[in-house]
Amino acid sequence: MKKTSLIGGIKENFPSGLVVFLVALPLCLGIALASGAPPLSGVIAGIVGGLVVGTLSNSNISVSGPAAGLTAIVLTAITDLGAFELFLCAGMIAGLIQLILGFVRAGSISNYFPNNVIEGMLAAIGIIIILKQIPHALGFDKDYEGHESIFDNGLNFGYFTELFGAIHPGAIIVTLVSVSILIAWDKFPALKRFKMLPGALVAVVAGILLNEIFKMMGSSLAIEPQHLVSLPVPQSFDDFKNLITTPDFNGFTNPKVWIVGGTIAIVASIETLLCIEASDRLDRQRRITDTNLELKAQGIGNLISSFIGGLPMTSVVVRSSANANAGATSKMSTIIHGILLLICVLSIPVILNLIPLATLAAVLILVGYKLAKPATFKHFWQLGKFQFIPFVATVVAVVATDLLKGVGIGLAISVFYILQGNMKRAYYLSREKLDDADEINMKLAEEVSFLNKAAIKKTLKNIKPNSTVTIDARGTSYIATDVLEMIQDFANIRAKEEDINVELLGFKTSYRDYERDEDSHILITHRRAM
Repeated sequence: MKKTSLIGGIKENFPSGLVVFLVALPLCLGIALASGAPPLSGVIAGIVGGLVVGTLSNSNISVSGPAAGLTAIVLTAITDLGAFELFLCAGMIAGLIQLILGFVRAGSISNYFPNNVIEGMLAAIGIIIILKQIPHALGFDKDYEGHESIFDNGLNFGYFTELFGAIHPGAIIVTLVSVSILIAWDKFPALKRFKMLPGALVAVVAGILLNEIFKMMGSSLAIEPQHLVSLPVPQSFDDFKNLITTPDFNGFTNPKVWIVGGTIAIVASIETLLCIEASDRLDRQRRITDTNLELKAQGIGNLISSFIGGLPMTSVVVRSSANANAGATSKMSTIIHGILLLICVLSIPVILNLIPLATLAAVLILVGYKLAKPATFKHFWQLGKFQFIPFVATVVAVVATDLLKGVGIGLAISVFYILQGNMKRAYYLSREKLDDADEINMKLAEEVSFLNKAAIKKTLKNIKPNSTVTIDARGTSYIATDVLEMIQDFANIRAKEEDINVELLGFKTSYRDYERDEDSHILITHRRAM
C-alpha cells in the first residue's frame, strides 16, 4: 500500500480537519460545562488530542478529545475533591497509568470485541447524536452536550412539552438551510469538485449570514446569544493566561486523587479501545491501529492536557465518525483539527461565537444518520438472530444507559449466544429421528468440553436398543474427562444391556492424552433404516 507523507496529506485532509474542528468546538465547550470544569479546559483537551495524540497515534481516522462518557466521573470527582486543581493531578495519574498499560500491551483486549457489538455501539451513538441535537436544531438548548444518555433522570415527558413549546422559527430555518446544503454537497457531483470547500463550512457560513441578516432586519427570527457558540474572549495575554489552570501538586499525596486517577484511566482506556475498533471499521482502507501504541499516546496526551489545565480525553466516536464521513485519509486530518482549535482560541473567538448551534446540529444530525442508517439494521437482520439480537441489544442499551454499560450488555448477550451456539452445534437427535435410524454416526469435533455433555448425554439416552452406533474421535484432540466417562459407561454398560453395537474410533488410551480444556462442538449424522 502506498503511504502518504504527513506533509503530502495536508491538502486532501484539510477539508475533513475543518469539519472535525467545527464539530469538536461546541462539544469541547459543552462537555467542559457538563463536567463542572472551566470552559477552556475542554478546548485544551481538544487541542492536545489533535496535536499530541494525533501525532503519536498511528490511527488514521480516530480523533481524540474530551469524552462525554467521562463527564459524570469528572463532575463527581471535582465535587468530592473540592478543587479543579486537585482533579488535574488525578488526570496526570490517569495518563501515567495509561502509559503503563500501553507498555504491558493491554491494548490487545480490543481484539475480543465482536463486530456486531461495535456496529451496535456506532448505531447507538448515531441515534444519541440525532436525539441530542434535535433541541439545538429547534432552538431549545436547555440540555448539555455532555450527557450520553437521553434517559439521564428517567424519561421526562415534561421536557418534551417544554421543548416543543420553545421552538424558535429562526433556528429551524437555519437548520433546514444547513441540512439542504449538506445533502446537496453529497448528492450533486458538480459541488463535490470543491474539495477544499467542505459542505459543513458552507453550511456554517450560511448559518452565520442568515442570522446576521435576521439581526440587521430586527426580525424575531434572530437567534439569541445563548443559542450560539460560546467561547471565552480574552482581551489581553494576561486574560488568556488567567484562563489556564495548573495542577495543585499536593494532590499527589491524597489517596482520593489516586483513586479518581485509576478510575479515569480504566474507563478512558476501555472507551478508547472501543472507539479505535469502531474507527478502524469506519476507515475505507480498513487499516489496523496499534492499540498498545494508542494507549501510550492517550497516556502522554492526558499527562500534558492535565498539566496545562485540560480535561482527560479518549478517542471519541462522534468526532471520528465526522472525520471519516468528511473523507479523511490520514491522521493529518486530526492534527489539522487541533491546529484550528488552537488558532481559534488565540485569534478568532469573536467570529466563532457568531455560529448558531442550529447549523452545527445539522452537521451532527447527518453524521448520526450515517452511523444509524436503516441499511445497517437490515444487514444484521439478514445475518440471522445470533448477529442481530446482540446488535440491537447493544443499540438499545447504549441509548438507554451509557456507552460502557451498553457495550457490556451487548458483550454479555454475544457471549451467551456463543455458548448456546457451541452447545447447539452438538445438539442431540430427537427420539423420533433416532427411532427411524438403525445406524447412527456421531463425529466428534476437534475439541469437546463440558458444554457439550448435556447434548451428548441426551442423544445417547435416545438411542434405541439393537442399534449400531459409531462414535468417531479421530479428528478430536481434546475431550473433557466427564464426557469420556459418560461415553465409556454407555459403551461398557448400557450398550451391553440393550444389545447396542458400539464402535469407538480414534479414542486415546488415557485421559491424560487429552490435555486442553476448551469449548468445542459435536457434529452428529445418522443413516435411516432402509
